[in-house]
Amino acid sequence: MPRLMPDSGPQRVLAASNFVYTVGSGLYLTAGVLYFTQAVHLPADEVGVGLGIAGLVALALGVAVGHLADRHGARGVYAATLMTQALATAGFVLVDSFWPFVLAVCAAAGAKAAGIAARSPLIRHYGGDRPQEFRAYLRAVTNVGISLGAVGAGWVVQAGTLNAYQLMVVGNAVAFAVSAALLVFLPPIATVPTPGGPRWIALRDRPYLLLTALDGIMAIQFKVLTVAIPLWLVGATTAPHWLISGTMLTGTVIVVAFQVRASRNVDSPTSGGNAYRRAGIAFLISCSIISLSAGIPAWAAATLLIIAVVIHTVGELWHSAAGFEVSFALAPPHATGQYLGVFGLGAGLAEAVGPGLLIALCITWGRPGWYVVGALFVLTGLAAPLAVRRAQSHPNRGQTRAVEATEKTPAA
Repeated sequence: MPRLMPDSGPQRVLAASNFVYTVGSGLYLTAGVLYFTQAVHLPADEVGVGLGIAGLVALALGVAVGHLADRHGARGVYAATLMTQALATAGFVLVDSFWPFVLAVCAAAGAKAAGIAARSPLIRHYGGDRPQEFRAYLRAVTNVGISLGAVGAGWVVQAGTLNAYQLMVVGNAVAFAVSAALLVFLPPIATVPTPGGPRWIALRDRPYLLLTALDGIMAIQFKVLTVAIPLWLVGATTAPHWLISGTMLTGTVIVVAFQVRASRNVDSPTSGGNAYRRAGIAFLISCSIISLSAGIPAWAAATLLIIAVVIHTVGELWHSAAGFEVSFALAPPHATGQYLGVFGLGAGLAEAVGPGLLIALCITWGRPGWYVVGALFVLTGLAAPLAVRRAQSHPNRGQTRAVEATEKTPAA
């Protein structure tokens, strides 16, 4: 199990801010779409279109705001993104038609993506010798917070009233505002001097962009547990429907218990590439097992699905650890926010295309689609070590080592 609290004060502040934030996120992730369809009564297809537009806005903002965090101070920029997200979320209570909905969700999604990029320099600065391991700890905290938020959202869905849904929205906004307020206790960090050369170096770093694309393809695996398995369980197996919650809980518990431990041995870009490879193999095995759960007795289907979820979550631990390692280790310290903003593009694209792809292959096509998805994951994992080696030889990595050596050299 991960330790309950980090050792240093700044890490505790970041962890507390992250925990409060993810409790609010858990409320929205569980019942946000239902708020717009059931309480506001927007058509489901309009909600889908609006969320797609918001996803594109989020992709556009991550890199730019990450660059602002590098240049003007990550703490202030990160706090601003949290407050923007709080105000945008509070604005959900005013939504009564399509375009106000689009405006509100675009502001919220854009602020969320920008916040992820703006937080990265803080994690790197206060994460100690191994900021990747601290990032893994924050992911475990995230799963705990989202689980608690989901419990509150369960009450909202059960009540089903407009007042209950609006209370959820207000609670979500308050959580984001409190998360921003906690950053007051975080010491500001000085900006790192920028070497000469182009401003948008991350977008010119082709090996890093290749890794971003590979990580984005593999990030589709996050939608297997939340989209593909629930639909497959209900439509193709005889397993009891309550097992949907059981699979989610199984994955969450494993991540909370083992994400930090899984990240400790992934301590270099090379080991990160190898972790991607192991993750791809695990995803192929889990997808194959899921495909076998159709057309068999309920107890056997349930057993296979739980086994598949455990194997899949182990692959998720390796995938996340690999992403933490290569995204930080291959990013120059003076452009951490910009680089991590670029790396987030892969996950953003997976968020946009993953559900549709999995539904088309695994649900509409059926059993063969699971093997295709598994093959996609394993091929991506096999390509990752080669991409890491190419990225390590890029000229920007020389700048990274030079800046790090300058930072570690005592002043005369």
